[in-house]
Amino acid sequence: MSNFDLSKILRPHILSLAPYSSARDEYTGHVGIFLDANENPYGSVTDADYNRYPDPYQADIKQKLAPIKNIAAERIFLGNGSDEPIDLLTRATCTPGQDRVMILPPTYGIYEVSASIHDVKIDKVSLTNDYLIDTDAVLAAITPNTKIIWICSPNNPTGNVMQHEAIQTILKNFDGLVVVDEAYIDFTETPSWIQHLDQYPNLVVLQTFSKAWGLAGIRIGMCFASVELIRILNKIKPPYNISLPAQQALLTGLDSIEKKNKMVADILKERTSLCNMLADLSLVIKVHPSDANFLLVQFEDAKAVMDYLIKETIIVRDRSRVHLCDGCLRITVGTQEENETLIETLKKFQLNGIMA
Repeated sequence: MSNFDLSKILRPHILSLAPYSSARDEYTGHVGIFLDANENPYGSVTDADYNRYPDPYQADIKQKLAPIKNIAAERIFLGNGSDEPIDLLTRATCTPGQDRVMILPPTYGIYEVSASIHDVKIDKVSLTNDYLIDTDAVLAAITPNTKIIWICSPNNPTGNVMQHEAIQTILKNFDGLVVVDEAYIDFTETPSWIQHLDQYPNLVVLQTFSKAWGLAGIRIGMCFASVELIRILNKIKPPYNISLPAQQALLTGLDSIEKKNKMVADILKERTSLCNMLADLSLVIKVHPSDANFLLVQFEDAKAVMDYLIKETIIVRDRSRVHLCDGCLRITVGTQEENETLIETLKKFQLNGIMA
């Protein structure tokens, strides 16, 4: 059983770090004559009221989000996309040049980038050929300096959910943080790991508003963890990490759950349709099963297909050089019209014998 102790995996100076205290830390009221933050008292150059600093802890958003996620507001961290908590978790736990993180390729590339930026060593334990966690290999690769194991589920770029039992075993046998990145959780029937946070103190769950909610442009990601770890993230983040316009947009968006659910349902319907249409093409070798809003598709000649699609201004993601993804393109599920255009373009490519 894990002997997780947060104080033992944090960098020592983080525990004693005195955080920056902003003006909004010292007075949290909304009414008054504000002469404390050196803001412009006359307003802004736009018609919007952007002359005041935003709430550094996004309290109104968290109060509205907490019942949606069935978790206490104190266990929510909001970042500038999910990339910010990924970076902060690395910074909080990993001493440069000494500590290690583990990734399970093929997976989301920012985990490796974040570690490299901070001069943190990276151990790579490949997924199986079926894109599942090799539990024994993961446990064998853990070292005394391993601080974080990153698990993307549903996984990017493969689209599949990772085995519950494998994640559970890792949580029970690792004294560091196990971060389950659920950016695509809305597109699968698999329950979120948020419900297991009380059971595993070393569990961290990431989610995002970029996919199902359609709010990629406002750059807000979610991190769910113990109260103690959330306090650490709030201590080391930039004072005003989420802008006022972004906070206002999200507050409005959280009132539109029914619209979000309708968009998810439409995407799932189109995912099934697109999968079937792609599978009928002779130039397609395999359409991998997906629990996300995209499909990983293996082609006979991925480069030729990619080049042709770009020429036709249809942009997909070339993953053919990624580990275990030979010959694969990642295709986001579009609207019905976009998907039909894609298929007709691929049929034209196929009919004209361009691959020959």
